[in-house]
Amino acid sequence: MGTGKLSVQARTAFETLPVYGAVAEIYEHGGKLLYRLVTDKNGMTESVPLSAPDKSNSLSPEGDMPRYSTVNIVISALNYVTNIIKNVKIYDTVESVMNATMYPLTGERSGAVQALEYNVPPPAVEGELQSGQTGDPPPDPAPAAMREVTLPDYITVHMGAPNAAARNIRVAFPEYIKNVASSEIYPTWPRSALEANIYAIITFALNRVYTEWYRSRGFPFDITSSTAFDMAFVENREIYNSISTVVDEIFNRYARRAGRREPFFTSFCNGTTATCAGLSQWGTVTLANRGMTPLEILHYYYPDDLELVTGRVAPVVASYPGSPLRQGSSGEPVRLMQRYLNRIRADYPLIPQIPNPNGLFGPETTNAVRAFQNVFRLVPDGIIGNSTWNKIWYLFVAVTRLAELDSEGEFISIGQRPPTSVLRQGARGADVSQLQFLLEFISQFFPSVPWVIRDSVFGPTTRDAVMDFQRTFGLVPDGIVGPLTWNRLYEVYRSVNSNVQIPQPPAPSTPPFPGVLLRIGMSGPSIRTLQEFLNAVAAVHPDIPVLAVDGIFGPRTQNSVLIFQRMFGLAQDGIVGPLTWNRLMEVYRETRG
Repeated sequence: MGTGKLSVQARTAFETLPVYGAVAEIYEHGGKLLYRLVTDKNGMTESVPLSAPDKSNSLSPEGDMPRYSTVNIVISALNYVTNIIKNVKIYDTVESVMNATMYPLTGERSGAVQALEYNVPPPAVEGELQSGQTGDPPPDPAPAAMREVTLPDYITVHMGAPNAAARNIRVAFPEYIKNVASSEIYPTWPRSALEANIYAIITFALNRVYTEWYRSRGFPFDITSSTAFDMAFVENREIYNSISTVVDEIFNRYARRAGRREPFFTSFCNGTTATCAGLSQWGTVTLANRGMTPLEILHYYYPDDLELVTGRVAPVVASYPGSPLRQGSSGEPVRLMQRYLNRIRADYPLIPQIPNPNGLFGPETTNAVRAFQNVFRLVPDGIIGNSTWNKIWYLFVAVTRLAELDSEGEFISIGQRPPTSVLRQGARGADVSQLQFLLEFISQFFPSVPWVIRDSVFGPTTRDAVMDFQRTFGLVPDGIVGPLTWNRLYEVYRSVNSNVQIPQPPAPSTPPFPGVLLRIGMSGPSIRTLQEFLNAVAAVHPDIPVLAVDGIFGPRTQNSVLIFQRMFGLAQDGIVGPLTWNRLMEVYRETRG
């Protein structure tokens, strides 16, 4: 027998907020309580040892010996739905991290759920149906799809076969890759085998996104969780540190053929109970044991001209400087990371503050980086390499977006009573904008509700979001917002606000939002201020055109606003509301220090 480890993370809003004081109880299958753990202010428990079969059992497809042990976990917290996760896998020499997504309670009415139960199936490598086995490889992308390959910040997964009546959930792209790899293969495999499999997983997913394989067919998702069509994905499952470390290092690299732009269709199968023309999962172990590199393994199964390239991460805020930042480094990239870490600390208070974010990488910055890395399961070396840079950036964008969206609720007329209007596709106006705000806010906590662009127009994407909200909260999914849907939207919004404490950033030293939406045709001092700050940001981000500061919101100002919104992941409506204004001020402070 061997020993594995298990820890629990309880977080909400796509890792943006830790859940402090959550109780995690770990049980044997017979019901015996093994551990009772409590999360700290970063939403983490200690790591505890658990028995597991010897590692050697999972390094060969031969035999029927057990390759892992299993436990059940119950995670509960005040004001949150309880999670019951069964058959969590424990592997010898591997730490399993239970990344529990906690959903806020939403009231007693409308059949509010008090507990959710999940079952973690065996890894897909043990099964017969494997990725892409029932469908042909996708054709060459249509001309409209021939664009730069951009890694999505989120990917929408359909939890079943394409035509099945199943939920869609939105997942951060790196977390999706970690989940798929943890659901497909064994985490005990050699490093080269893990990398080769993960490259195939990343590339397969990007091929689906890039070719718009499902969306071009009218489906409102990017990929499915069915191994008959795509890759295994299991909601609310454990992630293995050996896999997580690899993904953090390579999640933005994918395989393509030389001279081609699109990600290659990297079909794969387990190589034992199912065979295919692509990669053999078990075969990668044999090749890794022969000393082959990940790229050599890929060339063994795919064309010889396959190459690994780095894709652009979207939305781009600041590119990795190309070499690691460490103690003794200095300059604007260091200052940027210091400011990001200090902002993230408002949500994760056990990360120490950097008292003087002056662009000099000293011991205090090293300590803050190392604490951040421990929180998010990165190698805790105190150095900002590519994986740490991307994770800091991702968390900064997420916590800032949530805080600003929460603040924006104060400017939206969410009265005591919902509107009396009945909204359906084709509607326009203020009530539609209010509906879209509520959907956008709720989507931060419930990944089955997609976010929408707030454009005051009830189009197909808003209708789909309404239907997903209705499915999530037990209403008839007709896409029409009548009294029942309005009441439930208000109930969920208020419940989240009362049950979840959303930290706010320090009071800004820049001008506050003027209290009125700024749009084309307006003029005055607020427009002049807007133009001044856009020009200041344009000095660092030259894609934003420099404006004449004349106090008139004309087409040129609108164009600059649209470019700013696109660059920083905001709804591209050319209107400056609290979200765009506050983000502009935040970017200004980052660039000016």
